[in-house]
Amino acid sequence: MKTIFLTGATGYIGGTIASKLVENGYRVRGLVRSAESAALLAERGVEPVLGGLDDVELLASEARASDGVINTASADNAGAVRALLAGLEGSSKVLVHTSGSSVVGDDVRGSRRSDTVFDETTPFVVAPGKQARRELDLLILGAASRDVRSVVICPSLIYGVGSGMNRNSVQIPTLVSNALEHGIVQTVGPGLNVWSNVHIDDVADLYLLAIANAPAGSFYFAENGEASFGEIAEAIAKRLDLGPPQALPPDVAVERWGEARAYFSLGSNSRVRAVRARRELGWSPRHASVTDWILNDMPVDASSAKPNP
Repeated sequence: MKTIFLTGATGYIGGTIASKLVENGYRVRGLVRSAESAALLAERGVEPVLGGLDDVELLASEARASDGVINTASADNAGAVRALLAGLEGSSKVLVHTSGSSVVGDDVRGSRRSDTVFDETTPFVVAPGKQARRELDLLILGAASRDVRSVVICPSLIYGVGSGMNRNSVQIPTLVSNALEHGIVQTVGPGLNVWSNVHIDDVADLYLLAIANAPAGSFYFAENGEASFGEIAEAIAKRLDLGPPQALPPDVAVERWGEARAYFSLGSNSRVRAVRARRELGWSPRHASVTDWILNDMPVDASSAKPNP
């Protein structure tokens, strides 16, 4: 039985991946900050490791003792990544790191649809606020030269109900929670901006394929379709039986959600294509329409609308 050390085991992405790993016979050791969460993880078949991303000696030790590492806790914590790489250096073992496609997001504040679409071979255009994330991705990919089978997976907007302790993603639950509070679905600006999207179960499948087969130095987008935030908002309004969506002035959106969430998560364009994952790993996502999921399957109770922090 192979042992995977997983950061973010209590989160939306990490928890779903942990469930999939356990189902497929892996031994999973999950980083967790509290004894309470550790007990809940153990009930799900995950061996808890008490600590945090600042515990660099612990991270290096767990990486060294594992057969591979998946980092879903933070796309931006360079210290944690360096510790994991230090534990894996010279081992040929795998590190799968989670980035995010806002790394190629623009700053249109919901005002327009971009014609720019990125795949893994397209030269990236990275906003200043996301440059550090891109540099960290490149650091990880470069670890292939240090005998680490380093892999970066870059999901687009993720939807669907997670199978771990945290069942909610970020973007859609933010809009749903706001709609339930204010009685209307609101977008950043007119919501003309477009994001590619992918179902959480398909994301988890991609991680398992990457653990098994991804070559060192691999970068993969994860997507299977796209929609504008206006289209997403209209579907949410129908699902919640509310009136037409409303354009929220960007400055008001920033006051409500913060600059990063308003401008990047909800107000930018992020159009990507997962060419390499399909061609190289045989990834075949099963869920094709975020709006169909919202209209037919999205839970509508308040607890399911609480966005991932």
